[in-house]
Amino acid sequence: MKTTRKIIEINEDLSNGCGDCVSSCAENAIRIVDGKARLVSDKYCDGLGACLGDCPTGALKIVEREAEVFEGPAEVPHACPGARLHSFASAPPAAASVGSTASQLTHWPVQIRLVPPTAPFLEGADLLVTADCVPVAYPNFHRDFLANRVVMMGCPKFDDAEMYVERFADIFRVANIRSVTVVVMQVPCCQSLPLVVQSGLQQSGKSVPIEKVVVSLDGAVLDRYMMAA
Repeated sequence: MKTTRKIIEINEDLSNGCGDCVSSCAENAIRIVDGKARLVSDKYCDGLGACLGDCPTGALKIVEREAEVFEGPAEVPHACPGARLHSFASAPPAAASVGSTASQLTHWPVQIRLVPPTAPFLEGADLLVTADCVPVAYPNFHRDFLANRVVMMGCPKFDDAEMYVERFADIFRVANIRSVTVVVMQVPCCQSLPLVVQSGLQQSGKSVPIEKVVVSLDGAVLDRYMMAA
């Protein structure tokens, strides 16, 4: 059933994928898709405009048009305020306790599926793509791999490989990535992750050096080499 009512309109040309509107929408009516804010469905938007003040680019406005009757909120378990973009300086060495290494993380989120291609911290970055088991196995992950890099992590066995290829293709197209280091475990299921990144690069038509690093189950670097373009 449709009626004429107030509803959110999103200008995708202005949307930068920051996710501020997602966290401010109590109805879960907005998601970030391919780096842009999108209205999930008319029926989930109450038209009150609580998201307007949180948009830094002015991509959202209230319009009055024919739309489905409001039925929200949408059930979107993963629409979490914790997925909003953050950039911050890594902790200085003095912040670490004696015998430990300070965090080298400079941004949030870190999961591949949550980082939009337009994330500001990706621009001109040296990218670190890691299987999510690696930081558990490799004791000096922050010092040896994460320092001075932007990290994206995921599981090549359980995650959507095709979605990852498209995500990396979009990142390479828009973010001017300087280099990529892909770190995986020695187990067979991990070996698809470098190929996913390489496929995304090929789809983008860009040329970026990719290094593959293989870590053993007991936390040693077994191999590292540059992949063919």
